[in-house]
Amino acid sequence: MRLSLILACSLGVAACTPMQWLREGAAPDAAALEKDSIECRQQAWQEAQYRAFAYPAFGPVLSRDVSGRRFAGWPYRPYAYPFGDPFLEESRLTQFCMRNKGYELVPVEKKDAPKASG
Repeated sequence: MRLSLILACSLGVAACTPMQWLREGAAPDAAALEKDSIECRQQAWQEAQYRAFAYPAFGPVLSRDVSGRRFAGWPYRPYAYPFGDPFLEESRLTQFCMRNKGYELVPVEKKDAPKASG
């Protein structure tokens, strides 16, 4: 029980770490980063929308559970697109594009707080 609690706390702290895109071997250039980021997001959005249009969801699956009650399930069928959520697909494609441009997602370094002189 304690191990799972420690693991959950450490994952929670790690999930709150702010991240930023940096290009290895180059000085941080905000203008180039913004341009590359916008370009990658636009391309990823277009590709995700195209895939969502090409593989539409067929609607909920109406079925019955063990006790005979009807329920509507998500269309996980052989003909549904495996990456059916366009928002997650857009995020994945954006990261792929940025990595291809030479960027790496790294934690933001904390700046030391100014010391109070007294």
